[in-house]
Amino acid sequence: MTDPTLDEAGSFIRLNERMTEKKLKGPAINPEGFVDIVLLSHDHHFDNLDNAGRSYLSKAGLVLTTKSGAERLGANSIGLKPGDFREFELPTGGKLIIEATPARHGPAGIEPITGEVIGFHLSILQETSQSIYITGDTVYYNEIEKLAARINPAYVFIFAGAARPRGPFNLTMSTNDALDTAFAFKSAMIVPIHSDGWSHYTENNDNLHEAFDILGIGKRLKVLEPGIPTKLFN
Repeated sequence: MTDPTLDEAGSFIRLNERMTEKKLKGPAINPEGFVDIVLLSHDHHFDNLDNAGRSYLSKAGLVLTTKSGAERLGANSIGLKPGDFREFELPTGGKLIIEATPARHGPAGIEPITGEVIGFHLSILQETSQSIYITGDTVYYNEIEKLAARINPAYVFIFAGAARPRGPFNLTMSTNDALDTAFAFKSAMIVPIHSDGWSHYTENNDNLHEAFDILGIGKRLKVLEPGIPTKLFN
């Protein structure tokens, strides 16, 4: 699971005494059982970890997140910085390697405001090797371009929506960022998540469909059906 937000629709984030964001959609499913690993881009923003999501962390075997996030969460959390990785044995044989990847939660210089964030690259090493890249909360910037030069994921899960809780800054990927990501990872399917459900998202999947279709790459955009399992690999 990545970035669990499990509160029902209608809950609020209070950013300060004058600014409040509203959750517009509840979770597609309400997981109750055990999960092996939660991948948490960061713990300090409610659209990545809300109240019910935070409570759910205790049902996970392990939480991989930022160094500072692991210090705040304690318990079963492990902090990673970009380039750090953990290896896990798969029950069907082979290994899963999870590497923390760079992320920047807005424009250059905003890091002291938005805090530490990471993404994740998941490599599945069995008879054949496959991988998935989960961007976490980030815009497209030079470190993602560098990452694209050394990894070749089949799927890139982008945290989209052009989140803009305050000021003129996008804190997650806009449509332009999504297109830049698609052209950086030339053979990957682009899967938007984190793109609707909160009032501070200024773009949605319809904007992505239109832009990808205009540039002739509409077949590379894969929008998941909420609550419906989707098989990615054979």
